[in-house]
Amino acid sequence: MTESSTPPRPAAFSYPGHGPNARTGIAICHGFTGSPLSVMPWAEELAAQGFAVSVPLLPGHGTDWRQLARSNWREWYRTFEAAYQELNARTDQCFVAGLSMGGAIALLTAALHPVAGVSVVNPGLSFYDRRVRVIGVLKYFQRTTVPIQEEEPTAAVTDDGDYSRTPLAAVHELKKLFGATIRGLYKVNAPVQVFKSRTDAVVPPTSLATLRRRLGPRLVEVVDLHNSGHVATLDLDAAEIFSRSIQFFLDHSANDGRRSAGSTEPARSANAAQPTSETS
Repeated sequence: MTESSTPPRPAAFSYPGHGPNARTGIAICHGFTGSPLSVMPWAEELAAQGFAVSVPLLPGHGTDWRQLARSNWREWYRTFEAAYQELNARTDQCFVAGLSMGGAIALLTAALHPVAGVSVVNPGLSFYDRRVRVIGVLKYFQRTTVPIQEEEPTAAVTDDGDYSRTPLAAVHELKKLFGATIRGLYKVNAPVQVFKSRTDAVVPPTSLATLRRRLGPRLVEVVDLHNSGHVATLDLDAAEIFSRSIQFFLDHSANDGRRSAGSTEPARSANAAQPTSETS
C-alpha cells in the first residue's frame, strides 16, 4: 500500500481561521464510537470558509472498544469543553456543534457556557432499545453487545478503530450524559439549529421531541434530511448541512454582541448540570 492510499487515522483537528471569519470559532464534537473523521468534511468546509475550527478526539475513541469501556462521560465532556474554551479564548464568538452523542455534548456545553449558538446533527438524547432502562445492572451480566447497523447505509465509511463490539459500561455512561444534558437544557440561552434525518436507526424521534419541548423558541431551526441516515455529515445531505450551518453561523455571528475581542469567560463544571447522585 502506498502512502497516498493509506486511510487517515483518527486524530484531533484544528484550524486557526483566515479572513473575515477568522474571529469566529466553531468547536465540533464527534459521536459515540466515532472519531473526528465522521465530521471532518464539515470541519474542512468551515475551515475553507475561514472559520477557526477545533475538533477534539474524545477519550476511548479512535482506538478500540476496550479503551471505550474504560472511559466515562465526564472525560468525554471535559475533553470537548477544554477544546471549546481554548478556541473561545482566541476568538470573538464561539459556536458549538456536534453529531449524535456529540450533539448532546455540544448542548451540555451551551448549558454551561455562553456560546454564540449551537448546530447539531441527529443529536442523541434517548435510545430505541428499552433495555437501556436497566443498563446499570445489565452491564454486570453482559459485557458487550453488537453495534447498531443501518440497512443499506449510503454514508462514507471511516476507519474509527475497532468498535465491532459496544461495551455496555460505555452505554451506561452515554445514558448518564444524556440525562445530564436533558437536565441542563433550560440553561441554554443560545440559538439552536438541528438537522434531523427522516431515516435514523440510531437516534429515535423522541430526542428531537425533547429539544422542542425543553428549548421552545431557542430552537430556531429544524432541517429535515430526506436522503441520509444517522451519520448525515458523510451522507447524501452533507452539502445541505454544510451550507445551512454556515449561514446559521454567519447570521448569529453578526447579531452576537455579548463578547468583545480577546475576552474570556469563567468555566463551570459539568457537575452543575446534574444532581450529585446519579441513577442507573
